[in-house]
Amino acid sequence: MSKIENIKTLSKKLLNLKKKGRKIVLCHGVFDVLHIGHIKHFQSAKKLGNILVVSVTPDKFVNKGPNRPIFPLHLRMQALAALKNVDFVTANISDTATFPILNLKPNIYCKGKDYKNQKSDYTGNIKIETKAIKSVGGSIYYTQDELYSSSKIINDSSLNLSHEQRNFLKVLKSNKENKNRDIKKIINSFSNLKVLIIGETIIDEYIYCDALGKSGKEPVLAVKNLYTKKFIGGTLSIAKNLSNFCKKVTVLSYIGKKKEQLNFLKKNLEKNINFVALPKKDSCTIVKKRFVDEINKTKILGVYSIEDQLINKNEEKILINNILKQIKQHDLVIVSDYGHGLITEKIANLVVRKSKFVSVNAQLNAANVGYHTISKYKNADLVIINENEMRHEMRNKSDELNTLIKLLSLKIKSKFTTVTSGDKGSTTLIKKNKKIIKCPAFAFKVLDKIGAGDTMLAFLSLAVFKKIDMKFSMFLSALAAAFNVENEANSKVLKKADIVKSAEAYLK
Repeated sequence: MSKIENIKTLSKKLLNLKKKGRKIVLCHGVFDVLHIGHIKHFQSAKKLGNILVVSVTPDKFVNKGPNRPIFPLHLRMQALAALKNVDFVTANISDTATFPILNLKPNIYCKGKDYKNQKSDYTGNIKIETKAIKSVGGSIYYTQDELYSSSKIINDSSLNLSHEQRNFLKVLKSNKENKNRDIKKIINSFSNLKVLIIGETIIDEYIYCDALGKSGKEPVLAVKNLYTKKFIGGTLSIAKNLSNFCKKVTVLSYIGKKKEQLNFLKKNLEKNINFVALPKKDSCTIVKKRFVDEINKTKILGVYSIEDQLINKNEEKILINNILKQIKQHDLVIVSDYGHGLITEKIANLVVRKSKFVSVNAQLNAANVGYHTISKYKNADLVIINENEMRHEMRNKSDELNTLIKLLSLKIKSKFTTVTSGDKGSTTLIKKNKKIIKCPAFAFKVLDKIGAGDTMLAFLSLAVFKKIDMKFSMFLSALAAAFNVENEANSKVLKKADIVKSAEAYLK
């Protein structure tokens, strides 16, 4: 008889067993690498009743860090089913144990002793699960067995780490200050920050297609339109990712005339985001349509609705007045300049001059290559660009990155200059001591690169503003960027627990 059952079937079996007087105990977790700690936990749990059920977190909800889980759901379930004292194994369908608790109605929900202090559970899941078990007439019990960590075992064995990642983490952990840092405290320190974001608003529209082949009459690729998804992009995507970390987030941007687009944007924004949308004459709200192959999720064509001309003098005046008003009310300013006509050189100079702290990104895209560079932002506190953007700025394809980043820093006079290089990670030059720091990328499953640079810009801005050690700041920002590329087009908003759990897992 197979021990592995879906929750619906299992709930009926457990109901019959309870009628026969059997006491049901439920354990829940990831169980990525099955170890002695799990075994002892199950042994203790089984003593509390007659039937031990283990529910398992599905792959998409595992947030132990990039490239986790090591083992997919079906293999983790098979390993658990092989244990003699485990009676049933089932897959959960959500990110907490609430669903199996409510459906299986165990007498006891069993957790390890590290969950006993519910205040230390940054996700807040244990509080929700406790409420759920009480609602079905059960109780929660905490085993007292010695604790072991799957993440530490995985990290120590380097099962999921590259040579660069291992060395980086080794150096990071060799510093006692870094190793013992309270990640939760760092993340919580962002909570009272008021952040102003300036830049273009973008709607990302993904049109999923099935390739039909070459047209019969023309040399054209024909595709079948399957379905469309719309996402918030540009500066508003930065705001969304900061909304769970900061008290107040304000966005200064422009929009076009179509009210339905503004309604879409406002409808999909978090409550603590203040969207100051200014009209731009004779312009549309930027919509970037990308045709995506449904099978392998690769983009095959981009069609942009944009008007790239600079805002007129009256619009510039209105924007300047809003900037001067908003800057006074915010701790730091993030400028994400997509080069579509919102930020003039006058505005760029004003923002840098008037901000307490300003971080900047000036992005290249298909519409502005060769015309839009970071050079109009001089004396910014933090500048983040990708390597290709830096090489365009310096008109240099061949020199090594460290040489160019030094030259760029001298040119734009930024206090911190960070260059991202995709899967090769990021490099930061600190102007004060001329120190260069490298951080590897921590993304393993790259689904969509859209917005990764924006996410790093946002998170690194907070950390640098709070004067967190640069190496550690880059590490946290790399984890934030990894979260972004593993999800489709900014479809998921970054949460505190995503960073905390991932960072803690790597530092074990």
